[in-house]
Amino acid sequence: MSHALKGRGAGTASDLSKGESAAVHGNASDSSKEGSFFVFFRTLRNFNGDIWSLPAPTSIVGPISLTEFSSYWAERPDLLVAPANEPDPQKRSLLVLKWYLSTLKPSYASRNENGGNEKKPLNPFLGELFLGRWEDDPDIGTTQLISEQVSHHPPVTAYCIWNEKHGVRLQGYNGQDVNFFKMVPLVQQIGHALLHLDKYDEDYLITLPSLRIENIVARTPFVELDKTNYISSSSGYVSKMDYSGKGWLSGKRNTFTASMYPAGKESEVLYTIDGQWTESFTIKEGTGSSSHNLKPGSASKTLETYDARTSKTVPLKTAKKAQLDDIEAPKAWFKVKNAIRNNDLGKTAVAKSHIENMQRDLRTKEEEEHREWQRRFFSKVPNHPLFDKLAAPIKARIEADRTGGIWRFDAEKAKDAKPPFHPGLDLKFMKDEDVEEWQAEIKKEEAEDEANERRRSGKHS
Repeated sequence: MSHALKGRGAGTASDLSKGESAAVHGNASDSSKEGSFFVFFRTLRNFNGDIWSLPAPTSIVGPISLTEFSSYWAERPDLLVAPANEPDPQKRSLLVLKWYLSTLKPSYASRNENGGNEKKPLNPFLGELFLGRWEDDPDIGTTQLISEQVSHHPPVTAYCIWNEKHGVRLQGYNGQDVNFFKMVPLVQQIGHALLHLDKYDEDYLITLPSLRIENIVARTPFVELDKTNYISSSSGYVSKMDYSGKGWLSGKRNTFTASMYPAGKESEVLYTIDGQWTESFTIKEGTGSSSHNLKPGSASKTLETYDARTSKTVPLKTAKKAQLDDIEAPKAWFKVKNAIRNNDLGKTAVAKSHIENMQRDLRTKEEEEHREWQRRFFSKVPNHPLFDKLAAPIKARIEADRTGGIWRFDAEKAKDAKPPFHPGLDLKFMKDEDVEEWQAEIKKEEAEDEANERRRSGKHS
């Protein structure tokens, strides 16, 4: 989950192979899984250098790539577009805050609903794509997603999500740094998101929260948000989120408080929100029960209680298997994901190694030919005036040196992008013997589509 880890020792990647050796040729025993986990954990704590050079034990890897995490921003398209239909700028900012808070559970807990089983996502390869769309009711229209791995060292994922019907566009990028504090991995998310509303020519800068991976030593890991992040709007409002939660001895898991106020006037709180981002939270106007910055004696009025447990998300649709390009995540990681779901650590390790070795060969060839990998939807820019303007009230920094540059969606590139996205390159993410299995999956999907169509026709006949 990170690209830099500062330790006091000098662990090496070779240390991990000792714990993984039992899994390479078949399903590993519980004891070998346990051994590989603790070898990995011990190596992480003592490692000096690039953590992405360390192969994580397959027993703690989940069947999802980090490029797919971008979809969590818009699993509630109705909340994403709601601000575009609110004429009052203060209420618009509140709706943006509500939408952002609704994304926290999908982003950080949806893979681990009951807590205690969070897995490390797959490390995306350079150029990896994840494309999809949400087709909600006619009033919402279609919301589209493009997610691309724009850098591998350091690892950075860029994304753009937009809804043409409502004139809403979200874009951003993020990477991660990891350090340890008292046996707890601390993940600093680096990057930002920008939400734009066409109707009001309005922008919102969203900084990213830090994370703690709790209970990792007990082998029941879950994500806890940490510290503070902000939303800063061009209309003059700031939202501040403070996170706390269950630690070693006390606290309520996933607790947070939020306040919204005019920029530069933090004591003049307009709204407060508090609760648990995985369960429910209450939106109040005026004095909130948990805020110490509100005016003494000011009134409090509950506006809404949002229940994340009953919130109905809209499933993301991706292209049919037969239409997927080799570089799209569902196809590229097909063999790896199947092996993980089948708990076959040996096949997982072999399939992952094939992709990693292929990527190393591509990078070597690029270096020999003095060329750089071409991003299909995003470009690096020298500066970002809009970020600088919105960041001023919250004292945020862009930290381009830690994300391989400043990344922006490139509409000119995007209008001509279509599969195959990198014609002329031999991108074999599957071994020859795995292609037949992929073709069988295509036929299975096509048969299911035909059966569904027959059922639909029967209903309307």
